Amino acid sequence: MRRIRRQVAMNETQETCETEPLKIGEVARRSGIGVETLRFYERSGLLSQPARTEGGYRLYDAEALKALEFIKRAQTLGFTLEEIKRVMNESRAGKRPCAEVRETVRRRLSELDEQMAQIQRYRDALAKTLKQWDEKGSADGDFCGLIENAEMSAARPKQSNLKRGKK
Repeated sequence: MRRIRRQVAMNETQETCETEPLKIGEVARRSGIGVETLRFYERSGLLSQPARTEGGYRLYDAEALKALEFIKRAQTLGFTLEEIKRVMNESRAGKRPCAEVRETVRRRLSELDEQMAQIQRYRDALAKTLKQWDEKGSADGDFCGLIENAEMSAARPKQSNLKRGKK
């Protein structure tokens, strides 16, 4: 149902945009992307600079909405804004960036596999520690002797590694 509503909205947006340009607020509403994010995308080169009215208002066309849909979809797949910009620039230059896209996803999968293995090692070590604590019950210490005397055999995964795919 959600997909159908999105498709109806996109068709509606394309029909309206083909005949009349849209101001930034309307583009934000239709795309689900905030006004400040749209401005950021322009500054960073993800979106082309829109036409302007005499009063300085931005006027977007259907291509901007297509680009925003592409950006959102690529982000959902784990692409960074820099990677998305490269793909879009190659496409605008008349090239097909599909090989680069596949390679990026291949790298991302490899990174995820390593992160998952690291998380599994951490999970196993944490489970082993909890089992030891359950057997021990409690321990004296300044705050909590269980933590103070804990010996983890696998290091905890770094938070930055867990979020790497969201650059």
